[in-house]
Amino acid sequence: MTHVSESLAGRLSLLELSPFVLWEVPSAAVTDHWLCGGYPDGGILDPGRCPEWQDSYLALLAQRDLPTWGLPAKPQTIDRLLRMTAAVHGQVVNLSRLGQSLGLSHPTVGSYLDHLEGAFLVRRLPPYAGTLKKRLIRSPRLCWRDSGLLHALLGTASRDDLLVQPWVGASWEGFVIEQILTTLRLVGRRAIPSFLRTSDGYEIDLVLDLGRERWAVEVKLRSDPDPRDLERLDRAADLIRARRRFLVSQTPRSVFSDRRASCDLATLLDHLRDAARA
Repeated sequence: MTHVSESLAGRLSLLELSPFVLWEVPSAAVTDHWLCGGYPDGGILDPGRCPEWQDSYLALLAQRDLPTWGLPAKPQTIDRLLRMTAAVHGQVVNLSRLGQSLGLSHPTVGSYLDHLEGAFLVRRLPPYAGTLKKRLIRSPRLCWRDSGLLHALLGTASRDDLLVQPWVGASWEGFVIEQILTTLRLVGRRAIPSFLRTSDGYEIDLVLDLGRERWAVEVKLRSDPDPRDLERLDRAADLIRARRRFLVSQTPRSVFSDRRASCDLATLLDHLRDAARA
């Protein structure tokens, strides 16, 4: 905040207003929410304006808001940065490669990503930081927080177009992760998120440290998850001693036990809300 002469520490509360999550708009189809994102105007409450609303919103961010908030770049550079980060959504961040594509240095790209993260546009999901007898990927993954903005940047305007894209799995995975993290925050459950990837193929899309226990979440786009998916999740979850394991897909049949669950996203979010109220 500018033009404030005294510290507001202890007298200022910060409230993060996220786009809508699934359970806040129960009448909307999951696929529509995924395609259009959670913003009310042009998003899930007015899908007829998608993606024109998102295009205008992103243009104003690049031309006015982000420079005003301190991002020291020309609007054309910011626009290219937004599109480049969308192109690598869900991937491990490679600042050198991003910098080469934008004609910027490694430190400059990092500072620009700080601004995008501070504007709640992207999330850098950190790697799992525990000690394992395996070589771990140590760079964060970059994800766009709203799927509607992501799809607008990637030029996808319909469900049919979305489902044939080579990056559709990464888009769905990012959507699920953001829905889970937002729900946990809204119900007051503190969680430290990360992801696990080892050099020999063990992966967990989302690791949640909740203080006394650890959860492992794997995300699949398919509607008929293979039992082998749960087996692979169990092997990776055993490495980090995760107490609960969730396989989230588009399955019409959800199965829960004390430690494992295979379910759709809406069912998992309801489970998280019910557990917080218990």
